Amino acid sequence: MQLSPSQVIVLATPVFFLAIAVEYAWGRARGRDTYRLNDAINSISLGMLSEATGALLAVFRIGIYTALAGHIALWRDDAFWLSPAGWLLALLFYDFCYYWQHRTGHRVGLFWAAHVVHHQSQEYNLSTALRQPSTYAFLNWMFYIPLALAGVPPLVFAVVALVDLLYQFWVHTEHVGRLGWFDRWFCSPSNHRVHHAVNDGYLDRNYGGILIVWDRLFGTFREEGERCVYGTRAPLQSWDPLWSNLEVYWALAHDSWHARSWADKLRVWFKPPGWRPADVAERFPRPAFALERVARFHPPMGKGVAWFAGVQFAVILWGVALFLWNADQMPLARAGMWLAAVTAALWAVGAVMQGRISVLEVLLVEAAALATATAAEGWIDAHRVFKPLAMLLAIAWVARRRQGRFAGVLVAALALCLAGDVFLMFDGFFIPGLASFLAAHLCYLLLFRQGVPWFPSARALAATLAVAAAMYAVLFPHLGPVLKVAVAAYAVAIALMAAQAIGRAAVLRDGAAIGVAVGAVLFMASDAILAINKFAQPVPLAPLWILATYYAAQVLIVHNAQPAGGAAALTRRTGSRPAAAA
Repeated sequence: MQLSPSQVIVLATPVFFLAIAVEYAWGRARGRDTYRLNDAINSISLGMLSEATGALLAVFRIGIYTALAGHIALWRDDAFWLSPAGWLLALLFYDFCYYWQHRTGHRVGLFWAAHVVHHQSQEYNLSTALRQPSTYAFLNWMFYIPLALAGVPPLVFAVVALVDLLYQFWVHTEHVGRLGWFDRWFCSPSNHRVHHAVNDGYLDRNYGGILIVWDRLFGTFREEGERCVYGTRAPLQSWDPLWSNLEVYWALAHDSWHARSWADKLRVWFKPPGWRPADVAERFPRPAFALERVARFHPPMGKGVAWFAGVQFAVILWGVALFLWNADQMPLARAGMWLAAVTAALWAVGAVMQGRISVLEVLLVEAAALATATAAEGWIDAHRVFKPLAMLLAIAWVARRRQGRFAGVLVAALALCLAGDVFLMFDGFFIPGLASFLAAHLCYLLLFRQGVPWFPSARALAATLAVAAAMYAVLFPHLGPVLKVAVAAYAVAIALMAAQAIGRAAVLRDGAAIGVAVGAVLFMASDAILAINKFAQPVPLAPLWILATYYAAQVLIVHNAQPAGGAAALTRRTGSRPAAAA
């Protein structure tokens, strides 16, 4: 049986965790523990996300190489490349190309945006080795075109790439010292510690994957001397795996957008990391890096949350292993759906470790992800468990955290959504389901009215009503007499709800109100997709889009909805009476 690279990683995972356990035990015994639970979970989560994304984007990792090898190879001799000498030469050739890929990843902003993920941990241990980016596949294939030109077969390329990657696991440790002659030829723990350090003398050194000879040849080698300080010079300060993958892209996009010179807008992406146009640096200054000011990111986390995060992480790890084992046989859309579910769960675990959300909200996100995935898979029995469970968890969270009339209206809205969910799971109950959601939207409308005037943004009201009218016009020819009236009432109700939420955000101008407004807009999108799919024409992967937007809306509203403090408080805050937003 021929194993895919993803399946090899699954089989190697127990070995990785055994080695991590041994390193942890050794460090504890020596009084030099290099692990923190939150950091290790974050690093391994990024590795899981990277592997899951890589399985989905195999067309970039292997497919493009296969296409190139079939069309541009200058020399074809598979028998040679499959011989022992051929395998060894291919591994050396790959490692040489990897050196230049790795070096470019540190010297060009666009490539650093992907590679930075591997360097964000402020610890250096075997879990750091598993910390990998999810965006490598889009551009890094180009560094291996020379192997395709040489006619290295795709199978040999895939195997030597995996060998090169797996070799680098063991060098991520502080518990192996200098190794004499080995350090002169190979990437070793000592050499790679230098690579991960932010000390002035160590920065951008020792790029080799297996051989350190390339660094000696091309002038990028540095021996280990002073104590290494790990991380990046612009610390991540987050356990969010999505932000980890996107932070540098966002920073580059920000600087490119604000640069006045068109040349600078382009240069931002190709200059070394840290380079900024002079006008952007002046308008948006950042503090200069100072090694003595480096502080470890370690938000407080209670024992209960730590145990919960650990258990959740273990369950997600099992799910990712199952996904990776079967990913190569999955249709692309199905693999993408499960990748989205895994991403949501990993995000939630990172958020609870950082104190951004509660344990109940983690369970809500996970139940919502499973409700969406089981609906898309057609697993009806499981779907009928997770769909109501998600809303029950939302109700429990609100009931536990909030009191008063505001919380009562929010619970009523969620309870009506729960009723609507249950009705819509069974044939013949569409009208009761529609009526339940209509009542829920009216509750949300009342909720978003508290503390602000009715429809404070005339533009938002006009926009949402126009969208609702356009949608109704599309659906009208497909509706019976009763549904024409019911759907019209529903369209108006959700348009008013969204308009009120957007207007509220325009008045309050805070993150929570904006989050609620985004949730309301997503609610409109979910209902629009549902209506088009049911009455007008089938929408590909309809359950995925309907439920993903629906649960994103509910999570945003539940997490962010809070009393505005009343009109008087608004007047004190703004210095004037709330007015219609322009």
